[in-house]
Order: sequence, then structure tokens, then C-alpha cells
Amino acid sequence: MKKSLPFILGLLTIAIDQLVKQWALGALGGGERIELLGSFLSLRLVFNSGAAFSLGNSMTWVITAIAAVVSVGLPVVIARSAQVPAIILGFVWGGAVGNLIDRLFREPGFPSGHVVDMIDYNGYFVGNVADIALVVGVVALLAYEFGRTPEKTQ
Repeated sequence: MKKSLPFILGLLTIAIDQLVKQWALGALGGGERIELLGSFLSLRLVFNSGAAFSLGNSMTWVITAIAAVVSVGLPVVIARSAQVPAIILGFVWGGAVGNLIDRLFREPGFPSGHVVDMIDYNGYFVGNVADIALVVGVVALLAYEFGRTPEKTQ
């Protein structure tokens, strides 16, 4: 069960991400904006052809290729990792796959689909559940790696 936990968390991340995206397409599809914390945090539907902060809009296929390599390669890394990093990497894998699904199956089509984003952070950027999993996973992995005591070799 311990080795399967990262994959369960990753699959749960993918499922939640895709369900929230489907909800957003229906609930926010008419251009609605739902304020959660005033303008600081709101919901609005955006289709992102690029990466984080809409960088690389003209290179969607490159981003798709990188996401595919990460999505296929990360399970191998997870299987070989110690328990704590593997659990963290499960979230990173889930986030990568969640956005890859959009790039493969959403308009304008394979492999240049646009990622569905809906969480607006005060107009600075708009993200989704997969993005949250990726960011939290990477930050947690960095904190884990920099916070642990190096093992002594004899």
C-alpha cells in the first residue's frame, strides 16, 4: 500500500482537476466572474495555450512534449524514491497529467489543446487545480530536500 499511495494521490489530483475544469466550463462558460475574496481571489474561465503565466503561447506543442515526458517518466522516479519524496512527486505527477489531458484532448486539438484555467489570483495569473498541485509539490519537494540532514558516509 505504501508504494501505491503516491499514485493514488496523483490519480485523485487528476480526477479533482478534471472535475473542477468540467464544472468551470459549465458554470463560467458565459464569461461569469465569481468573487471569492473580492478581486484578490475569484473564479473566471480562461483557456491557456502556454505554460505558467501564459508563457510560450506559440510553443504549445513543445510544452505538450515536455509534459508528456514528465508524465511518463515521473512514475519511474516515484517507484524508485523513498516514501516522503514519492508522496510529494505523486502530486507533481497528478498536476502534470491533469494539464497534459487538456493539451491532448481540448480545442483547438491534439497536441495543441488549451488548458482550462479558472482560479484568478488578483489578475496576476489564472490557474487550476493541476497548477496548485504542481506548485505545492515542487515547493514541498524543495523544502524536503533542503531541510533534511545529509547522510554521513563512512
